[in-house]
Formats: sequence, C-alpha cells, structure tokens
Amino acid sequence: MTVLVAPDKFKGSLTAAEVAAVVAEGFAAVSPEPVRMLPVADGGDGTVAAAVAAGFRRVPARVHGPTGRRVTAYFALRDDVAVVELAEASGLHRLPGGVPQPLTASSIGTGELIAAAVAAGASRVVLGVGGSACTDGGAGMLTALGARLLDASGAVLPPGGASLASLSTVDLSWVAPVDVSLASDVDNPLLGSSGAAAVYGPQKGASPDDVVVLERGLRRWSEVVGPEFAAAPGAGAAGGVGFAALAVLGARMRPGSGLMLELLGFTDAVRDARLVVTGEGSLDEQSLRGKAPVGVQRAAAAAGVPVVAVAGRCLLSPARWRAAGFEAVYALTDLDPDPARCVANARSLLRRRAEQLAREFLTPSR
Repeated sequence: MTVLVAPDKFKGSLTAAEVAAVVAEGFAAVSPEPVRMLPVADGGDGTVAAAVAAGFRRVPARVHGPTGRRVTAYFALRDDVAVVELAEASGLHRLPGGVPQPLTASSIGTGELIAAAVAAGASRVVLGVGGSACTDGGAGMLTALGARLLDASGAVLPPGGASLASLSTVDLSWVAPVDVSLASDVDNPLLGSSGAAAVYGPQKGASPDDVVVLERGLRRWSEVVGPEFAAAPGAGAAGGVGFAALAVLGARMRPGSGLMLELLGFTDAVRDARLVVTGEGSLDEQSLRGKAPVGVQRAAAAAGVPVVAVAGRCLLSPARWRAAGFEAVYALTDLDPDPARCVANARSLLRRRAEQLAREFLTPSR
C-alpha cells in the first residue's frame, strides 16, 4: 500500500508538482512508507503541467496572446488526446506588463492552440478554462478555427468583446469539427448579473462602463451565434469561451476536477493507496464548489480511502472541512499567520507540515 499525494498548486508559490515533491520529502524524513505523486488540476492554470506530470508530452506552439503579441504556449498530448489550457495562451499572465485590456483582449491564441493540437494528431481536446484575460465570448477562439465575424458593411470585426456589438453576420462554414470536452468548475451563464461580463469582467480590469459595453457585445454575439446556449451552465466560463465551445464546437461540459482526475488516471492510482493527501493554496468555500481538492476527496471516498489536506491557508471551520470529508487539514498559516511570509517560505513550511502529517497518520498503529 502507498500514500497517494495528489495536490493542486499553491498559487503564487508552488506548482502542483512542487507541492507533491515537498510533501513526499517531508514524509521520507519521518516514515519509510512508499509515496506516489500525482499532481492534479481542475482545468485552470496548471492543467497542462499536471497532465505532463502524469505522462502527457509537452508540445510548444507559437500563438497570439490576449493583446495580439506572439507568445510560446504549450499544450499536452498523449496518443490522440490533447489537453489545452486557456490560460497558457489567453491568460491574465500573458498581458504585457500585466496591464488589463478588458475591451480588446482576445481568445484567439486558445483557438490557435486547439488547431495546433489537432494538427499534431489529437482527435479529442480537453479544454481547461480559467484565468482568462478576455471577455470576447470565445469569438477570438473561433476565428482561429476558421470563423469570420463581419459587421454590416462586410468588414471583419477587430478582436475583443467590445466590437461584438457591431456584429452583423458570422461565417462558420470554415470551422472544422473538433471533439471538445470543456473542463470547468464555473456554472455561470453568458449574460446577466451572473454572466461573464458582470461577474468576471471587473477581475480583468473592466470598469462599470466597460461591463455595460461587454454585456452589449456578448448579447449581440449570442443572438447571432446561438441564443439557446446563452443560459447554459458554464456558458460564461472564461469570458464566454464556454458559450462558443458549447454553441459552435458542440463541446460537452464536465466538472473540471472530475474530468482531469479521469485523464490523469486517479482511479487506478488510488486503488493501492491507504491514504490520500491533497490540497491547494487556499482551502475555502470556493474549494467546496468543485475545486481539485474536493474532487480528489470525493473520488478517494468512493474508493474507501481517507483523505487529508495541506493548504497555504484554510478559511473553513473544522466542522466545515470535516463535513466535506477531510480527515484533517494542515495549513501553513498555522505555523506562520502572516500570509506573505507563508508564500515566501512555502517550501520550508510545507515540509514541516508534511512531517507532522506523517507522524500523525503514517505510524504503524495506523
């Protein structure tokens, strides 16, 4: 029997693979019990890295970032399955100088990554959405796959969500069919007070006036492309990329954590485990909506294996995380209450927490 270490990243400090390695180091200092590392993700940033750690091949592609600047992004490929991470091409971290461009940022690079994956032999694409810099309804993604967006005079629309208000017609005849599974923990619709512009636009630098402009563009976009998909759960994911994937690519929406665990082989890995260790940077109410640690807990519970969590911080009460199925939670802030110092010293603090976890859970009596 093994201990299966299956964490997500500690955002801003450690990748999922680094978290797993540090936990394994802490265990090794205390217990000879064998450890298997399986870094996980839920479709957001870090998804390609988790796939690569599980045996996928990391493939580079030159694509356009959200502002049109060329960048080198990566997708993961194994056999005929590709994992494409929207944040790799169209994420906030791709904004030059970190300066938001809420009205003009485009998802074109994500479409270019999908096209590159298909050209590399993929017949199925798992599209992880999260960390998007754009609110263009996935229009940019579709243009990269062959769509043409025209205004009333027949001119091609410029990139970004603001220009969609001028949309007259969309030519989708050149869009090649792609088998897409959408990995997301977001269930927002495209439009309205719970939609892509209202909820996520401000996170991408949109002012209240910008949100009105973006909402107008998304509404027109949905009217032309497929109004029946605008209210679908997940249509608002990644600034509306979910809508384009559902309405035009025929994508299937799957909870990101469950889909990624399936791809990464978690079910096989947990069969030989007597304990699973998962975690993420902040274990909080958002985690309980389907983030990777809760996905891991549910999958492990189905196999009858107990789960403990490590986290940078835990904002859940003990009663709350116990109700979610965790045997224990080890937070770095229990050792140092200063969040900034926890980020700066995450590696050493996490190793100390892992050693304590091992002493309490990996003893012969257990």
